[in-house]
Amino acid sequence: MLENETELFSAIVSAPFGNVGIRTEAGVINELVYLPFRFSEKAPTDKLAEKAVSQIEKYLIQPDYRFDLPLKKTGSEFQHRVWNAISSIPRGEVRTYGQIAKHIKSAPRAVGQACGANWYPLIIPCHRVTAAGGLGGFAHHDDETGFYVAIKRWLLTHENVEGYTQESLWNPK
Repeated sequence: MLENETELFSAIVSAPFGNVGIRTEAGVINELVYLPFRFSEKAPTDKLAEKAVSQIEKYLIQPDYRFDLPLKKTGSEFQHRVWNAISSIPRGEVRTYGQIAKHIKSAPRAVGQACGANWYPLIIPCHRVTAAGGLGGFAHHDDETGFYVAIKRWLLTHENVEGYTQESLWNPK
């Protein structure tokens, strides 16, 4: 890790699957980033980062927790349509890329690209979108044994999605 790598973040909070980096600026969350364990926790540098850490910790204990954080306006109109559809998926359920695409009158691949472009994972729960024939990718990664897909498995298990148990947590279906 570069010596100043943690300086990129306003806070880094530990999670069971790694860490979550939080970037804030001008009173809004700029980005949430999944980070490997090699990143150390970092105390919040401002009140908003402190609030984000608190809310992430609450979600990690209680998957029904609802985030209430100001997010920087980012993304295209299409991405917002996808992200709004994703945000409406209840905890404990998933939708396929195809189902989201049909709902917003688009194509599954475009939905997958918008999912991967999500600046606010956990808050906009793109982990709740899967492929028609299985887990699918996550954060523009599709390696079934990779870091990001393992996070997706952990989140689905945490949210009690049917078919995802502690036994299947780290093993591809």
